[in-house]
Amino acid sequence: MPTESNPQILQGVPAIVHSPALQRLMATAERIAKTNASVLITGETGSGKEIIARAIHHFSLRCNKPLIDVNCGALPEHLVESELFGYEKGAFSGADAQKAGFFELAHEGTLFLDEIGELEPRTQVKLLRVLDGTPYYRVGGIKKVTTDARIIAATSRNLEDQVEKGAFRNDLFHRLNQIHLRVPPLRERREDIIPLANFFLHATYPHLTFCQEAKATLENYHWPGNVRELRNVVLTTAVFCPSETITAHELPSHIQEFRPRIDSVETPIAAPLDTMEKDLILRALRGTAGHQQKAARILGISRRTLSRKLRSYALQKG
Repeated sequence: MPTESNPQILQGVPAIVHSPALQRLMATAERIAKTNASVLITGETGSGKEIIARAIHHFSLRCNKPLIDVNCGALPEHLVESELFGYEKGAFSGADAQKAGFFELAHEGTLFLDEIGELEPRTQVKLLRVLDGTPYYRVGGIKKVTTDARIIAATSRNLEDQVEKGAFRNDLFHRLNQIHLRVPPLRERREDIIPLANFFLHATYPHLTFCQEAKATLENYHWPGNVRELRNVVLTTAVFCPSETITAHELPSHIQEFRPRIDSVETPIAAPLDTMEKDLILRALRGTAGHQQKAARILGISRRTLSRKLRSYALQKG
C-alpha cells in the first residue's frame, strides 16, 4: 500500500490514500476508468477531487494520451468559449494566430473540467452539444471540428440546487452525471490526516517531526478547508518551529483548542515523581475510557512503555 514516504503517483501528482473511505473511492475510480462514461465528482473545496480525476485517467485506456485540466472558475467570462473551443486567426482583437481549444488538446485523452458549476448558461448550451458528439466551430471559424475526449467534471457546488434555481441546465447536469463520485471531506476520513501532514512536512522539511500530542490535535480538528488547509497549516507551522519537533503549542491557536484533554483532577505538586507519573497515567486512561493506545498517544509514550508502567503498578490484568 502506498504511504506518505512512498505515495502512489497519478499523472505526476502524489496521492496519499490511507483511510478506508478513500481506498474504496480509489477502487471505484479504477473500476470505472475503463469505461468512457462521463464522471461528475463532487465534494468540498480542497477535499481532493482533482486526485480522483487523475486516478480515473491514470487507470483508463486513455492514460497515454493527454489529461487536460481546466478550472472553469478561473477563466475570464469573455474568454471561456475561445479557451474551450479554440479560435481562428483574426477572430477578435489579439487573435494573431489559430489556437486549438481545450477540447482539441484533449483529443483521445481526458478533459477535466473543474468547478463546472461556474460556467455561464450560454457556454453550457455549446458544451452540451459538444458532449453529445456534435462537431463545433472554433470562434471565428468556418470549418467544423470533431474531437474525442472523455469528460470528467468536478464541483464544490450542489448542482441539483443550481438546476432548481435555473443557474445550471438540467440536461447538461444529467449528461455529466452518468457516474457520480463524492469525495468525503477530511473530517470524515481522519486516518488520512497524519499521513498527509507528514507528507507535506517531510517534502520540504525532512528533519522535522510532530510530537504525539500535536498529531492528536491535528486529528481532532475539523478541517473546514480540508487538505488544502492542512497543507497550509503544516508548512506555516514548520517555518516558525524553533526545534526539530513540532509540538501542539506551535500549531495555530484555533487548532490548539482541539488538544486532547485529560480530566481536571489536580495532583499536588509536592507528591513524589513516581506518584505524579502514576496519577497522570491513570488520568489519561480515565480520559480515554481505558483505551491504552489513545492514552499512550496523549502521554507521548509508546503503547509498550504504557503497558510496562501498568505492570509495574500491578494494574495490568492477566
